[in-house]
Amino acid sequence: MDTFLLSRIQFAANISFHILFPTITIALGWVLLFFRYRFARTGDGKWMDAYMFWVKVFALSFALGVVSGITMSFQFGTNWPGFMETVGNVAGPLLAYEVMTAFFLEAVFLGIMLFGARRVPPWLHILATFLVAFGTTMSAFWILVLNSWMHTPQGYELRDGIVHATDWFAIVFNPSLPYRLGHMLLASGLTVAFLIAGIAAFRRLIGDRQEATLTQLRFGLILGAMLIPLQILMGDMHGLNTLEHQPAKVAAMEGNWDTGPNVSLLLFAIPDEAARTNHAEIAIPNGASLILTHSAGGMVPGLNDFVAEDGTVLHPPVAPVFWGFRVMVGTGMAMLALSWLGTALIWRRGAEALPRPFLMAATAMAFSGWLATLAGWYVTEIGRQPWLVTGVLTTKAAVGDIAAPMVMATLMTYLAVYLALMIAYIGVILHLARRAAEGKRPVREEVRDDPITVPAE
Repeated sequence: MDTFLLSRIQFAANISFHILFPTITIALGWVLLFFRYRFARTGDGKWMDAYMFWVKVFALSFALGVVSGITMSFQFGTNWPGFMETVGNVAGPLLAYEVMTAFFLEAVFLGIMLFGARRVPPWLHILATFLVAFGTTMSAFWILVLNSWMHTPQGYELRDGIVHATDWFAIVFNPSLPYRLGHMLLASGLTVAFLIAGIAAFRRLIGDRQEATLTQLRFGLILGAMLIPLQILMGDMHGLNTLEHQPAKVAAMEGNWDTGPNVSLLLFAIPDEAARTNHAEIAIPNGASLILTHSAGGMVPGLNDFVAEDGTVLHPPVAPVFWGFRVMVGTGMAMLALSWLGTALIWRRGAEALPRPFLMAATAMAFSGWLATLAGWYVTEIGRQPWLVTGVLTTKAAVGDIAAPMVMATLMTYLAVYLALMIAYIGVILHLARRAAEGKRPVREEVRDDPITVPAE
Protein backbone atom coordinates (compact mmCIF):
# COMPACT_ATOMS: atom_id res chain seq x y z
CA MET A 1 0.00 0.00 0.00
CA ASP A 2 1.31 3.44 -0.88
CA THR A 3 1.51 6.58 1.25
CA PHE A 4 -1.76 7.95 -0.12
CA LEU A 5 -3.85 4.92 0.82
CA LEU A 6 -2.14 4.47 4.18
CA SER A 7 -2.67 8.15 5.05
CA ARG A 8 -6.34 7.85 4.18
CA ILE A 9 -6.70 4.77 6.39
CA GLN A 10 -4.84 6.47 9.21
CA PHE A 11 -7.01 9.57 9.12
CA ALA A 12 -10.13 7.41 8.87
CA ALA A 13 -9.01 5.46 11.96
CA ASN A 14 -8.37 8.67 13.88
CA ILE A 15 -11.64 10.34 13.00
CA SER A 16 -13.59 7.12 13.58
CA PHE A 17 -12.23 6.89 17.11
CA HIS A 18 -12.55 10.61 17.80
CA ILE A 19 -16.12 11.09 16.63
CA LEU A 20 -17.46 8.49 19.06
CA PHE A 21 -16.91 10.72 22.07
CA PRO A 22 -18.27 14.07 20.86
CA THR A 23 -21.29 12.08 19.70
CA ILE A 24 -21.89 11.35 23.38
CA THR A 25 -20.87 14.65 25.00
CA ILE A 26 -22.83 16.92 22.64
CA ALA A 27 -26.22 15.59 23.79
CA LEU A 28 -25.21 14.27 27.21
CA GLY A 29 -24.42 17.78 28.38
CA TRP A 30 -28.04 18.81 27.78
CA VAL A 31 -29.33 15.61 29.39
CA LEU A 32 -27.25 16.37 32.49
CA LEU A 33 -28.71 19.87 32.56
CA PHE A 34 -32.19 18.32 32.51
CA PHE A 35 -31.33 15.92 35.35
CA ARG A 36 -29.83 18.74 37.43
CA TYR A 37 -32.78 21.04 36.84
CA ARG A 38 -35.29 18.31 37.74
CA PHE A 39 -33.48 17.73 41.03
CA ALA A 40 -33.49 21.43 41.82
CA ARG A 41 -37.23 21.62 41.09
CA THR A 42 -38.39 18.43 42.82
CA GLY A 43 -35.74 17.61 45.41
CA ASP A 44 -36.12 13.95 44.36
CA GLY A 45 -32.77 12.23 44.86
CA LYS A 46 -33.21 9.94 41.85
CA TRP A 47 -32.42 12.86 39.55
CA MET A 48 -29.18 13.65 41.37
CA ASP A 49 -28.30 9.94 41.29
CA ALA A 50 -28.73 10.03 37.53
CA TYR A 51 -26.69 13.23 37.29
CA MET A 52 -23.81 11.91 39.41
CA PHE A 53 -23.62 8.67 37.39
CA TRP A 54 -23.70 10.20 33.94
CA VAL A 55 -21.46 13.16 34.71
CA LYS A 56 -18.66 10.62 35.18
CA VAL A 57 -19.37 9.20 31.72
CA PHE A 58 -19.39 12.75 30.37
CA ALA A 59 -16.00 13.51 31.93
CA LEU A 60 -14.47 10.32 30.56
CA SER A 61 -15.92 10.91 27.08
CA PHE A 62 -14.84 14.56 27.09
CA ALA A 63 -11.26 13.63 27.97
CA LEU A 64 -10.96 11.02 25.24
CA GLY A 65 -12.58 13.33 22.71
CA VAL A 66 -10.12 16.14 23.42
CA VAL A 67 -7.05 13.91 23.28
CA SER A 68 -8.07 12.13 20.07
CA GLY A 69 -9.07 15.45 18.50
CA ILE A 70 -5.61 16.91 19.09
CA THR A 71 -4.02 13.83 17.53
CA MET A 72 -6.27 14.12 14.51
CA SER A 73 -5.56 17.83 13.98
CA PHE A 74 -1.81 17.19 13.83
CA GLN A 75 -2.37 15.11 10.71
CA PHE A 76 -3.37 18.23 8.79
CA GLY A 77 0.30 19.19 8.94
CA THR A 78 1.94 15.79 8.80
CA ASN A 79 -0.12 13.67 6.40
CA TRP A 80 -2.19 16.29 4.57
CA PRO A 81 -0.17 19.51 4.22
CA GLY A 82 -1.85 20.31 0.90
CA PHE A 83 -5.13 20.83 2.75
CA MET A 84 -3.97 23.77 4.83
CA GLU A 85 -1.76 25.12 2.05
CA THR A 86 -4.79 25.37 -0.24
CA VAL A 87 -7.75 26.12 2.06
CA GLY A 88 -6.03 27.23 5.28
CA ASN A 89 -7.41 30.77 4.85
CA VAL A 90 -10.87 29.29 5.49
CA ALA A 91 -10.14 26.22 7.62
CA GLY A 92 -7.75 27.97 10.01
CA PRO A 93 -10.15 30.70 11.20
CA LEU A 94 -13.05 28.26 11.52
CA LEU A 95 -10.98 25.95 13.74
CA ALA A 96 -9.87 28.99 15.76
CA TYR A 97 -13.49 30.07 16.24
CA GLU A 98 -14.23 26.62 17.64
CA VAL A 99 -11.43 26.99 20.20
CA MET A 100 -12.36 30.53 21.21
CA THR A 101 -16.13 30.15 21.46
CA ALA A 102 -16.45 26.53 22.56
CA PHE A 103 -13.34 24.91 23.98
CA PHE A 104 -12.44 27.82 26.27
CA LEU A 105 -16.03 27.91 27.55
CA GLU A 106 -15.99 24.19 28.29
CA ALA A 107 -12.58 24.36 29.94
CA VAL A 108 -13.56 27.21 32.27
CA PHE A 109 -16.79 25.70 33.58
CA LEU A 110 -16.11 21.96 33.34
CA GLY A 111 -14.45 21.85 36.76
CA ILE A 112 -17.45 23.52 38.42
CA MET A 113 -19.79 21.11 36.65
CA LEU A 114 -17.82 18.02 37.69
CA PHE A 115 -16.85 18.92 41.26
CA GLY A 116 -19.03 21.83 42.33
CA ALA A 117 -22.33 20.22 43.34
CA ARG A 118 -21.51 20.63 47.05
CA ARG A 119 -19.12 23.55 46.74
CA VAL A 120 -21.07 26.24 44.90
CA PRO A 121 -24.66 27.52 45.07
CA PRO A 122 -27.15 25.41 43.10
CA TRP A 123 -27.81 28.17 40.58
CA LEU A 124 -24.11 28.37 39.74
CA HIS A 125 -23.82 24.62 39.35
CA ILE A 126 -26.81 24.61 36.99
CA LEU A 127 -25.33 27.56 35.08
CA ALA A 128 -21.99 25.76 34.74
CA THR A 129 -23.73 22.66 33.40
CA PHE A 130 -25.62 24.80 30.90
CA LEU A 131 -22.48 26.56 29.68
CA VAL A 132 -20.61 23.30 29.23
CA ALA A 133 -23.54 21.85 27.28
CA PHE A 134 -23.71 25.03 25.20
CA GLY A 135 -19.97 24.82 24.58
CA THR A 136 -20.16 21.26 23.28
CA THR A 137 -22.90 22.30 20.87
CA MET A 138 -20.91 25.32 19.68
CA SER A 139 -17.93 23.05 19.12
CA ALA A 140 -20.08 20.78 16.96
CA PHE A 141 -21.37 23.84 15.09
CA TRP A 142 -17.95 25.13 14.06
CA ILE A 143 -16.56 21.72 13.13
CA LEU A 144 -19.62 21.04 11.01
CA VAL A 145 -19.35 24.47 9.41
CA LEU A 146 -15.90 23.49 8.14
CA ASN A 147 -16.99 19.99 7.16
CA SER A 148 -20.09 21.26 5.37
CA TRP A 149 -18.08 23.92 3.55
CA MET A 150 -15.74 21.20 2.29
CA HIS A 151 -18.79 19.46 0.79
CA THR A 152 -20.58 22.56 -0.53
CA PRO A 153 -17.98 25.37 -0.70
CA GLN A 154 -19.01 28.93 -1.40
CA GLY A 155 -18.00 32.46 -0.39
CA TYR A 156 -14.42 32.12 -1.69
CA GLU A 157 -12.21 32.79 -4.68
CA LEU A 158 -9.07 31.10 -6.00
CA ARG A 159 -5.89 33.16 -6.41
CA ASP A 160 -2.92 31.25 -7.79
CA GLY A 161 -4.50 28.01 -6.63
CA ILE A 162 -5.05 29.26 -3.05
CA VAL A 163 -8.52 29.73 -1.54
CA HIS A 164 -9.29 33.20 -0.16
CA ALA A 165 -12.46 34.05 1.73
CA THR A 166 -14.73 36.65 0.14
CA ASP A 167 -17.95 36.20 2.15
CA TRP A 168 -17.76 34.72 5.65
CA PHE A 169 -21.53 34.63 6.00
CA ALA A 170 -21.74 32.45 2.87
CA ILE A 171 -18.90 30.26 4.14
CA VAL A 172 -20.46 29.68 7.55
CA PHE A 173 -24.02 29.24 6.34
CA ASN A 174 -23.18 27.16 3.29
CA PRO A 175 -25.97 25.16 1.60
CA SER A 176 -25.48 21.86 3.44
CA LEU A 177 -24.81 23.18 6.98
CA PRO A 178 -28.41 23.23 8.33
CA TYR A 179 -29.05 19.64 7.28
CA ARG A 180 -25.65 18.28 8.28
CA LEU A 181 -25.78 20.04 11.67
CA GLY A 182 -29.35 18.96 12.40
CA HIS A 183 -28.59 15.38 11.37
CA MET A 184 -25.53 15.25 13.64
CA LEU A 185 -27.24 16.81 16.68
CA LEU A 186 -30.12 14.35 16.41
CA ALA A 187 -27.64 11.49 15.97
CA SER A 188 -25.95 12.57 19.20
CA GLY A 189 -29.31 12.69 20.97
CA LEU A 190 -30.16 9.17 19.80
CA THR A 191 -26.72 7.88 20.76
CA VAL A 192 -27.15 9.19 24.30
CA ALA A 193 -30.78 8.02 24.56
CA PHE A 194 -29.88 4.43 23.71
CA LEU A 195 -26.73 4.52 25.83
CA ILE A 196 -28.74 5.62 28.88
CA ALA A 197 -31.49 3.08 28.19
CA GLY A 198 -28.96 0.32 27.50
CA ILE A 199 -26.92 0.87 30.66
CA ALA A 200 -30.08 1.15 32.76
CA ALA A 201 -31.33 -2.11 31.21
CA PHE A 202 -27.99 -3.74 32.02
CA ARG A 203 -28.31 -2.60 35.63
CA ARG A 204 -31.81 -4.08 35.79
CA LEU A 205 -30.51 -7.38 34.43
CA ILE A 206 -27.88 -7.63 37.17
CA GLY A 207 -30.44 -7.01 39.89
CA ASP A 208 -30.65 -3.23 40.29
CA ARG A 209 -34.12 -2.28 41.54
CA GLN A 210 -33.46 1.36 42.41
CA GLU A 211 -35.99 3.96 41.34
CA ALA A 212 -33.21 6.01 39.73
CA THR A 213 -32.46 3.13 37.37
CA LEU A 214 -36.09 2.85 36.30
CA THR A 215 -36.19 6.61 35.75
CA GLN A 216 -33.14 6.46 33.49
CA LEU A 217 -34.59 3.50 31.58
CA ARG A 218 -37.85 5.35 30.99
CA PHE A 219 -36.03 8.53 30.05
CA GLY A 220 -33.74 6.86 27.51
CA LEU A 221 -36.50 4.92 25.75
CA ILE A 222 -38.92 7.84 25.60
CA LEU A 223 -36.21 10.24 24.40
CA GLY A 224 -35.25 7.76 21.68
CA ALA A 225 -38.88 7.33 20.64
CA MET A 226 -39.25 11.11 20.35
CA LEU A 227 -36.04 11.74 18.41
CA ILE A 228 -36.07 8.92 15.86
CA PRO A 229 -39.02 10.31 13.80
CA LEU A 230 -37.28 13.71 13.75
CA GLN A 231 -34.10 12.04 12.54
CA ILE A 232 -35.97 10.26 9.76
CA LEU A 233 -37.44 13.59 8.65
CA MET A 234 -34.07 15.34 8.87
CA GLY A 235 -32.46 12.47 6.96
CA ASP A 236 -34.98 12.92 4.16
CA MET A 237 -34.23 16.66 3.99
CA HIS A 238 -30.50 15.98 4.06
CA GLY A 239 -30.89 13.47 1.23
CA LEU A 240 -32.71 16.01 -0.93
CA ASN A 241 -29.95 18.56 -0.27
CA THR A 242 -27.30 15.99 -1.17
CA LEU A 243 -29.18 15.13 -4.37
CA GLU A 244 -29.00 18.79 -5.36
CA HIS A 245 -25.34 19.42 -4.52
CA GLN A 246 -23.65 15.98 -4.62
CA PRO A 247 -25.56 13.77 -7.07
CA ALA A 248 -22.64 11.33 -7.44
CA LYS A 249 -22.84 10.52 -3.74
CA VAL A 250 -26.58 9.84 -4.02
CA ALA A 251 -26.00 7.59 -7.03
CA ALA A 252 -23.48 5.57 -4.99
CA MET A 253 -25.82 5.40 -2.00
CA GLU A 254 -28.55 3.98 -4.20
CA GLY A 255 -26.24 1.78 -6.27
CA ASN A 256 -27.82 3.27 -9.38
CA TRP A 257 -25.73 3.12 -12.55
CA ASP A 258 -27.96 4.73 -15.16
CA THR A 259 -29.79 8.04 -14.80
CA GLY A 260 -33.52 7.70 -15.28
CA PRO A 261 -37.02 7.72 -13.80
CA ASN A 262 -38.79 4.96 -11.88
CA VAL A 263 -35.58 3.85 -10.15
CA SER A 264 -35.98 0.96 -7.71
CA LEU A 265 -34.91 1.11 -4.08
CA LEU A 266 -32.28 -1.59 -3.53
CA LEU A 267 -32.70 -3.37 -0.22
CA PHE A 268 -29.81 -5.68 -1.06
CA ALA A 269 -27.30 -5.85 -3.88
CA ILE A 270 -23.65 -6.57 -4.55
CA PRO A 271 -22.25 -3.61 -6.50
CA ASP A 272 -19.68 -4.57 -9.14
CA GLU A 273 -17.72 -1.45 -10.00
CA ALA A 274 -15.58 -3.20 -12.59
CA ALA A 275 -18.61 -4.39 -14.58
CA ARG A 276 -20.61 -1.28 -13.61
CA THR A 277 -23.62 -3.29 -12.52
CA ASN A 278 -25.17 -4.95 -9.45
CA HIS A 279 -25.62 -8.60 -8.62
CA ALA A 280 -28.27 -10.36 -6.51
CA GLU A 281 -30.58 -7.35 -6.33
CA ILE A 282 -33.59 -7.26 -4.01
CA ALA A 283 -35.50 -4.11 -4.85
CA ILE A 284 -38.71 -2.16 -4.30
CA PRO A 285 -39.97 -0.84 -7.67
CA ASN A 286 -39.88 2.98 -7.95
CA GLY A 287 -38.70 3.21 -4.33
CA ALA A 288 -35.55 5.30 -4.87
CA SER A 289 -37.37 7.77 -7.13
CA LEU A 290 -40.19 8.09 -4.59
CA ILE A 291 -37.86 8.70 -1.63
CA LEU A 292 -35.45 11.05 -3.38
CA THR A 293 -37.88 13.07 -5.49
CA HIS A 294 -41.20 12.31 -3.75
CA SER A 295 -42.45 11.13 -7.12
CA ALA A 296 -42.45 7.55 -8.43
CA GLY A 297 -41.38 8.85 -11.84
CA GLY A 298 -38.67 11.16 -10.51
CA MET A 299 -35.20 11.22 -12.10
CA VAL A 300 -32.38 9.69 -10.08
CA PRO A 301 -28.74 10.28 -11.11
CA GLY A 302 -26.66 7.33 -12.28
CA LEU A 303 -23.00 6.58 -11.64
CA ASN A 304 -22.25 6.26 -15.35
CA ASP A 305 -22.76 10.02 -15.68
CA PHE A 306 -19.65 10.55 -13.56
CA VAL A 307 -17.04 8.90 -15.78
CA ALA A 308 -14.85 11.14 -17.93
CA GLU A 309 -14.29 10.50 -21.62
CA ASP A 310 -10.80 9.19 -20.88
CA GLY A 311 -12.28 6.65 -18.44
CA THR A 312 -11.39 8.56 -15.28
CA VAL A 313 -13.92 7.75 -12.55
CA LEU A 314 -15.32 10.90 -10.92
CA HIS A 315 -17.69 9.20 -8.50
CA PRO A 316 -16.89 7.75 -5.06
CA PRO A 317 -16.18 4.07 -4.36
CA VAL A 318 -19.58 2.44 -4.62
CA ALA A 319 -19.55 -0.51 -2.20
CA PRO A 320 -18.59 1.31 1.05
CA VAL A 321 -21.05 4.13 0.39
CA PHE A 322 -23.82 1.72 -0.64
CA TRP A 323 -23.39 -0.55 2.39
CA GLY A 324 -22.65 2.26 4.84
CA PHE A 325 -25.96 3.88 3.98
CA ARG A 326 -27.83 0.62 4.57
CA VAL A 327 -26.13 0.00 7.90
CA MET A 328 -27.08 3.51 9.01
CA VAL A 329 -30.71 3.19 7.93
CA GLY A 330 -31.01 -0.37 9.27
CA THR A 331 -29.70 0.71 12.67
CA GLY A 332 -32.17 3.58 12.66
CA MET A 333 -35.05 1.21 11.97
CA ALA A 334 -33.92 -1.01 14.86
CA MET A 335 -33.87 2.09 17.08
CA LEU A 336 -37.37 2.97 15.97
CA ALA A 337 -38.69 -0.51 16.73
CA LEU A 338 -37.02 -0.82 20.14
CA SER A 339 -37.85 2.65 21.43
CA TRP A 340 -41.46 2.60 20.29
CA LEU A 341 -42.01 -0.90 21.65
CA GLY A 342 -40.39 0.07 24.94
CA THR A 343 -42.46 3.23 25.23
CA ALA A 344 -45.65 1.27 24.54
CA LEU A 345 -44.75 -1.33 27.18
CA ILE A 346 -43.95 1.39 29.71
CA TRP A 347 -47.26 3.09 28.94
CA ARG A 348 -49.21 -0.13 29.52
CA ARG A 349 -47.27 -1.89 32.28
CA GLY A 350 -44.63 0.47 33.66
CA ALA A 351 -40.85 0.31 33.34
CA GLU A 352 -40.55 -2.15 36.21
CA ALA A 353 -42.48 -4.74 34.18
CA LEU A 354 -40.30 -4.66 31.06
CA PRO A 355 -39.57 -8.31 30.20
CA ARG A 356 -36.07 -9.74 30.36
CA PRO A 357 -35.78 -10.30 26.58
CA PHE A 358 -36.53 -6.63 26.02
CA LEU A 359 -33.92 -5.60 28.60
CA MET A 360 -31.38 -7.83 26.87
CA ALA A 361 -32.19 -6.22 23.51
CA ALA A 362 -31.87 -2.73 25.01
CA THR A 363 -28.52 -3.67 26.53
CA ALA A 364 -27.29 -5.00 23.19
CA MET A 365 -28.23 -1.68 21.57
CA ALA A 366 -26.53 0.51 24.18
CA PHE A 367 -23.85 1.54 21.69
CA SER A 368 -26.00 1.32 18.56
CA GLY A 369 -25.72 5.08 18.13
CA TRP A 370 -22.02 4.65 17.52
CA LEU A 371 -22.69 2.14 14.75
CA ALA A 372 -25.17 4.45 13.00
CA THR A 373 -22.89 7.48 13.41
CA LEU A 374 -19.84 5.74 11.98
CA ALA A 375 -21.82 4.34 9.06
CA GLY A 376 -23.27 7.78 8.35
CA TRP A 377 -19.87 9.45 8.47
CA TYR A 378 -18.39 6.87 6.11
CA VAL A 379 -21.21 7.58 3.67
CA THR A 380 -20.60 11.32 3.99
CA GLU A 381 -16.81 11.33 3.75
CA ILE A 382 -16.19 8.47 1.31
CA GLY A 383 -19.11 9.79 -0.74
CA ARG A 384 -17.20 13.05 -1.31
CA GLN A 385 -14.33 11.29 -3.10
CA PRO A 386 -12.31 11.96 -5.16
CA TRP A 387 -12.62 15.46 -3.71
CA LEU A 388 -11.31 16.68 -0.37
CA VAL A 389 -12.96 20.06 -0.99
CA THR A 390 -15.60 19.61 -3.67
CA GLY A 391 -14.51 21.19 -6.94
CA VAL A 392 -11.46 22.81 -5.33
CA LEU A 393 -8.99 20.22 -4.02
CA THR A 394 -8.71 16.50 -4.65
CA THR A 395 -7.70 14.16 -1.86
CA LYS A 396 -4.66 12.93 -3.77
CA ALA A 397 -3.40 16.50 -4.29
CA ALA A 398 -3.37 17.16 -0.53
CA VAL A 399 -1.36 14.16 0.69
CA GLY A 400 2.13 14.73 2.07
CA ASP A 401 5.38 13.19 0.88
CA ILE A 402 5.98 10.73 3.74
CA ALA A 403 7.58 7.31 3.50
CA ALA A 404 4.93 4.59 3.45
CA PRO A 405 6.64 2.51 6.19
CA MET A 406 6.51 5.51 8.53
CA VAL A 407 2.78 5.94 7.94
CA MET A 408 2.24 2.22 8.43
CA ALA A 409 4.16 2.24 11.74
CA THR A 410 2.18 5.16 13.14
CA LEU A 411 -1.07 3.62 11.88
CA MET A 412 -0.37 0.38 13.74
CA THR A 413 0.50 2.36 16.87
CA TYR A 414 -2.70 4.37 16.67
CA LEU A 415 -4.82 1.26 16.21
CA ALA A 416 -3.21 -0.51 19.18
CA VAL A 417 -3.66 2.50 21.46
CA TYR A 418 -7.23 3.12 20.32
CA LEU A 419 -8.18 -0.53 20.85
CA ALA A 420 -6.79 -0.44 24.39
CA LEU A 421 -8.56 2.84 25.14
CA MET A 422 -11.86 1.56 23.77
CA ILE A 423 -11.70 -1.59 25.89
CA ALA A 424 -10.87 0.53 28.93
CA TYR A 425 -13.65 3.03 28.18
CA ILE A 426 -16.39 0.41 27.91
CA GLY A 427 -14.95 -1.44 30.88
CA VAL A 428 -15.10 1.67 33.06
CA ILE A 429 -18.72 2.35 32.12
CA LEU A 430 -19.72 -1.23 32.95
CA HIS A 431 -17.75 -1.00 36.22
CA LEU A 432 -19.60 2.19 37.15
CA ALA A 433 -22.90 0.50 36.27
CA ARG A 434 -22.13 -2.51 38.50
CA ARG A 435 -21.12 -0.29 41.41
CA ALA A 436 -24.28 1.80 41.01
CA ALA A 437 -26.38 -1.36 40.86
CA GLU A 438 -24.84 -2.49 44.15
CA GLY A 439 -25.64 0.88 45.72
CA LYS A 440 -21.95 1.75 46.10
CA ARG A 441 -20.78 5.33 45.71
CA PRO A 442 -17.51 7.12 46.30
CA VAL A 443 -17.20 8.43 49.87
CA ARG A 444 -18.11 12.00 48.94
CA GLU A 445 -21.42 10.81 47.45
CA GLU A 446 -22.58 8.53 50.25
CA VAL A 447 -24.76 11.18 51.86
CA ARG A 448 -27.27 12.20 49.23
CA ASP A 449 -28.50 15.45 50.68
CA ASP A 450 -30.10 18.16 48.62
CA PRO A 451 -27.27 20.38 47.35
CA ILE A 452 -29.66 23.30 47.68
CA THR A 453 -29.56 23.00 51.45
CA VAL A 454 -26.01 21.71 51.97
CA PRO A 455 -23.55 24.57 52.61
CA ALA A 456 -20.41 24.75 50.52
CA GLU A 457 -17.58 22.71 52.03
